[in-house]
Amino acid sequence: MSTSPRRTHPSGGRRRRGMWNLLLLVPLFTLITPIFNYDQPRLGGMPFFYWFQFVGIPVGVLCTVVVYRASRGSAGPRDVDALEEGTRR
Repeated sequence: MSTSPRRTHPSGGRRRRGMWNLLLLVPLFTLITPIFNYDQPRLGGMPFFYWFQFVGIPVGVLCTVVVYRASRGSAGPRDVDALEEGTRR
């Protein structure tokens, strides 16, 4: 039986998700192909459908990096002992 108290998150046990996580929806937009399935405008002879997907790759990477950097400080304790809650001694 463990006598150590259980640790809870300051917001009452639930993690609050940041507004930065909404940026992760931007890369998913490129998966909805019927929205941008057009031939015009062309860029260097390449149809809109293709160059829009190529532009979506760095935009998705940028959104992921921004969300990672904005949320890495709010992840909570990084010590393994602090993460263990129900260990037996």
